[in-house]
Amino acid sequence: MYGAPGSYTEELQRRFDIVGFDPRGVGRSNPVICSASVYNRMPHTVMRSQADFDAWNTFTKELHADCRARTGPLYDHVDSVDVARDLDALRAALGEEKLTYYGISYGTLIGQMYAELFPDRVRALGLDSNMDHSLGVAGFLATEAIAIEDAFDQFVGWCEQDTSCVLHGRDIRAIWKDLREKARRGELKYPSTGQTMTELQVIYNAALGTEGPAWRLLSEVINWLNGGPPPEWVPPLSGRQPVEGDVAYLPTAVLCQDYNLQVRSYSEYAALMRVSNQLAPDTRYHPYPIDDLPICMNYPTTNTPHALRYTGDAPLLLGNSLHDPATPWIWSANAARQLGSKAVLLTYEGWGHRIYGKDKCQTDIFDEYLISLKVPPHGTRCAVGTAEESVLRQQTPSQTWPTGPNHWSAGPVAGWPLS
Repeated sequence: MYGAPGSYTEELQRRFDIVGFDPRGVGRSNPVICSASVYNRMPHTVMRSQADFDAWNTFTKELHADCRARTGPLYDHVDSVDVARDLDALRAALGEEKLTYYGISYGTLIGQMYAELFPDRVRALGLDSNMDHSLGVAGFLATEAIAIEDAFDQFVGWCEQDTSCVLHGRDIRAIWKDLREKARRGELKYPSTGQTMTELQVIYNAALGTEGPAWRLLSEVINWLNGGPPPEWVPPLSGRQPVEGDVAYLPTAVLCQDYNLQVRSYSEYAALMRVSNQLAPDTRYHPYPIDDLPICMNYPTTNTPHALRYTGDAPLLLGNSLHDPATPWIWSANAARQLGSKAVLLTYEGWGHRIYGKDKCQTDIFDEYLISLKVPPHGTRCAVGTAEESVLRQQTPSQTWPTGPNHWSAGPVAGWPLS
């Protein structure tokens, strides 16, 4: 599989043929595409008035018509139920009776849907950093706001204690607030390009810098935006950018079909934002769903959000870190509870998005489950180990700071035991 040598242990690679795939609508398969000329007229995704809401209501009708014409019939069939059926077709094509699967982030939703649809065809599902498909728009935005605020708190706590943080000894929250306010006034430039930054683009750094986490780099980026020297590796400007060429990609279509993130009025939207602002006094809201939400206007949700139901006999393993800024720990806890007694939740008492490979404890547990179907006791937790205990190759700053266009990017693979 492309990327397997750096993503999975040698033991797992010895035991399985690892087959990766692009879910429909994204990546190299059949991605959702739109005309760049339409996409580049997208209004700013943070709405501040009824006029902004009206502009989005008009724009999305044109956008979805254009993307549907560009993409073809697939445009209305990219939800995770459709992908789970694709996954079962892949299983059948390879002549396997049952599926062994590891999914990370959005890839967990594919695994959850597979468990519902094909419970008797599950051999093992290892689901790392889970989505919670039971959430409506209010719950989705609120839990995400709590998660990013918690991740930012963890970063600030590290910086206050560790002298390697370039902001050590300074009022980090005050600096951060000043940067947000400057951006809101249109007074903050991205130093490497001179582009005017929005407040949304500032807040993106809190999410991207805590996913790895890449705390040292995040401190250097904040210091750089505040007039200090550039970091050794300079991230690209975050958030949506105008695209060049004829075509723009729109992976958000998948999220819109899986979750009902539509709002009926600006007043409803403003009320949701007020809740996020209260839950996240430093970060204000989570940039991922806020950047995606307006795009879902005038586009139907085809995989109706619901509590999961699993009727199979195979044990399931779910995992999450306590301080995950992208898929909150509570999402995995809720998903495990919904899936029932066959689902075991493994908690990593650390930070970042994805727990496999971060420390030996949870990596060994995932490997043992995928290889021998042994699950740990309910309530198992893994403490944070040392750097020497990390079982996968150490990542560079550019690898711990996400730069791709997909939020909650899917990482699904299917494995079949080698005979």
